[in-house]
Amino acid sequence: MRTPPLKFLIVEDEALLAMDIEAMIEDAGHEVGGEASCLRLLQALPVDVQPDIAFVDVHLAEGSSGLDACTYIRQTWPDAFVVFITGNPRKVPEDFAGGHGILPKPFVRSDVLRIMRYLEEGVCDPPPVSRPPASFMPAPKLAGVWAA
Repeated sequence: MRTPPLKFLIVEDEALLAMDIEAMIEDAGHEVGGEASCLRLLQALPVDVQPDIAFVDVHLAEGSSGLDACTYIRQTWPDAFVVFITGNPRKVPEDFAGGHGILPKPFVRSDVLRIMRYLEEGVCDPPPVSRPPASFMPAPKLAGVWAA
């Protein structure tokens, strides 16, 4: 069983947004184990990063895709939860490409903190007792497993 603080992975090509997400993760008492702006840099991270949760943008640098990044994350760290961050949730397939949820852009700090709390509860002692913000879109498989 995992316990807090959780280790996060940030896969985001907008540097300021990545820094903002990193600050929110650290403010919530968790740690950032790695950051990448594209699939190539994600693949260059050490395998021992062992993230619990990854925030992944759908459109990444170098023309790479967050969907491909999700596939890599799930193959390399099968226990990691993947949350897509995107301004266009319709770009994520209905099966969420193996991901666990979507955080639509733009988002507010309070929503990110609530999502982190929700995920922390679900990762450490499922199912979560708190409710995610209405903006969070859980994958069907996650919603089924964590249904209240």
